[in-house]
Amino acid sequence: MLPRKIPDETSELSGVVVRMEIGLLAPVKRSRPMRPSLASRFRSLCTRLTVARGRSYKGFRVQERNREMRFCWNGFAASAVLLLLLAAPAPVSATSCTTAAELLPQDRDALSAAGGRLAVAVAEQDFATLKTALLPAVAQDWDGIRQGAEASEPLMKGGQIQLRSIYLLDASSLKVPADTQFFCTDASGALTVTLTMRALPPGRYAVVLADAAGAPYAGQLSFILAWEGPAAGWMLGGLTVRPGALDGHDGVWYWSRARELAKTDQSWPAWYTYETARMLLLPVDFLSSPNLEKLGGEQTAIRNSPQNAFPLMLPDGPRTWKIDAVSMDVTLGHADLGVIYESTGVTDPAAQRTEAVAVLSAFLKAQPGLRESFHGLWAYAVKDGKRTPVIELPMVQIP
Repeated sequence: MLPRKIPDETSELSGVVVRMEIGLLAPVKRSRPMRPSLASRFRSLCTRLTVARGRSYKGFRVQERNREMRFCWNGFAASAVLLLLLAAPAPVSATSCTTAAELLPQDRDALSAAGGRLAVAVAEQDFATLKTALLPAVAQDWDGIRQGAEASEPLMKGGQIQLRSIYLLDASSLKVPADTQFFCTDASGALTVTLTMRALPPGRYAVVLADAAGAPYAGQLSFILAWEGPAAGWMLGGLTVRPGALDGHDGVWYWSRARELAKTDQSWPAWYTYETARMLLLPVDFLSSPNLEKLGGEQTAIRNSPQNAFPLMLPDGPRTWKIDAVSMDVTLGHADLGVIYESTGVTDPAAQRTEAVAVLSAFLKAQPGLRESFHGLWAYAVKDGKRTPVIELPMVQIP
């Protein structure tokens, strides 16, 4: 049972406006010391479902995955400019979605209990509970799911688990696995959240979203549950974990900041601030909402943006650096940008650092407005198709 209700909170800027918050669970407990890094330990998590993937923040490249009967995502992967899932084939419509407010009491209670139990298990690193709840069809993916749960520990620290949303997805009318789209409309009919999955097998599913309220990183948890019948009940088919805040600010703050930058024609800072907002507001890749589409529309309206700027040639005295891409990078838990450049091939560590600092300095001279909008820059050297992380520097340390 959930101990108490919390007030309704909605926002024009929220990525997914939720009309009914479900409740609060126990504060997050820590059973072992924190680890220093965040995204470096977020590995891909896989289930038997598939979804359409957007662009990955690691490399700013379109990555479309459509493996039959298989669903994989990365803890920090998120869509960039394109609206979610537009590349998916036309989905079938013989399905239904029921939001939490419209659920029968017994369904709402069962999903709240299942989602709450799993959220607390992730927060408390209770792997026995997670493994017991694992859907038999994805048992072979347990190692990846456990690694993702372990890596979520920094995102949950200091927070209180709060269930945000529940969507009950009925695809039992399907005859064979099919690309499937669910339109989840709230009780007022004013908001529709869209969930799009590929090669979905017939059955009943649920998506449960939860947050670590009050945690510095405002960790977000998303679970896919599958109904295995009255005896087994709802079982875990997929898990993703993401930050909901960086450097003390949430996605709504970054969205507001992006609008301010766009009004002053600071196109590159505005563009990547929109990227940050999207990453923090999007709990899972296969979800879309009117507000997320609005964010995407505002971002694509920016003139002279970096959308089509790469490869970017940067003169630097007698040299010219080639920048292949610039992307969001939250490896160290900050709002950083990753600069991917073509290296001259130096292998000595000191020479690599010197080269990286020169590239980052030339980049900031070309785009000085980024200094005030982001914590720092990562340098990724590319040579013969191999990408190597060289260094991360705060903006104040880049000449």
